[in-house]
This record gives sequence, structure tokens and C-alpha cells, in this order.
Amino acid sequence: MTNSLLPGSFRTQFLLGFAICAALLAYAFYAQLHDGLEPCPLCIFQRVAFFALGIVFLIGGLHAPKGAGGRRGYGVLALLASLGGIAVAGNHVRLQHLPPDQVPACGPGLDYMLDAMPISGVIRKVMTGSGECANVDWTFLGLSMPEWSLVWFVLLALWAGYAAFRRR
Repeated sequence: MTNSLLPGSFRTQFLLGFAICAALLAYAFYAQLHDGLEPCPLCIFQRVAFFALGIVFLIGGLHAPKGAGGRRGYGVLALLASLGGIAVAGNHVRLQHLPPDQVPACGPGLDYMLDAMPISGVIRKVMTGSGECANVDWTFLGLSMPEWSLVWFVLLALWAGYAAFRRR
């Protein structure tokens, strides 16, 4: 067995990060297709962030650079994807905790916005939130799906930082 396959190796840690992202995305699609939970625009942005983070974990795990510089490069990319996810999920959690009279009105669907607006306008509009993003349709252990996403983005950021920046 090679050193790169031991549980404490960069490769194993990054491939585990990929597996976690894949499992989280699989559950999100299961909840949508099986349970009928339609994702709001902020949910879709969180999926994109998990997908980007998962791709960084997968490529980093498959590449498994030997040098600290390569590991740190993948670590920075993973941290950037995690921070993007933290920003989106954090904003979503904020919207879900607004008093009802401060919740923004429901806006157009993401498909319509992508057809009618430039991407910068779509991002700006989605990040301001809309009424459907404030709904809590699902909870587990008292936390909504965006709250769980926020927890996972933070945990995965810490995991990526540990895997990429620890002394070997």
C-alpha cells in the first residue's frame, strides 16, 4: 500500500471531501425529485457552490500533489469555493430569520432571470433574496436545509484547510 492511500494523506482527505459534496448534492436532488421540494434560487446557488467545491476536492484528490505548494493551491481553491457557499448559505439563513413583514416579495424564477438579465444582474437579484427563499419547507434536528448547508460549508472549509495546510 502506498503512502498516498493512508487515511491521513492529502489524497484520501480530498477524496473524502469530494464524497461528502457528492452525497450532499445527491440528497438535495433526492429531496427535489422524490419529496417534491423545489429549490429556490439561493438553493440552486448553494448547489453550484457544493458542485464547485466537490470538483476541487476531486481534482485535488486525483492529482495528489507531492509538494506543499500544490496542496496549498488546491486548498486555496477549496477555501474560495467554501467561502462562496458560506456567503450564499449565510444570506439564505438570514432571509429565513427575517420577521415576516421584512421578507422580500417573491420574484421571477431563475430560468426567467437567466433569459432576461445579464449574469451579474441575476447574481445580484438572487443574493437580495425573494419570498420563496424565506420559506422553511424542511428541517432536520431543528435546522433548515440552508442552515445545514452553512454548517457543511464551514466544516468542509476547515477540512480543506487542514488537508492542504497541515505539516506533513
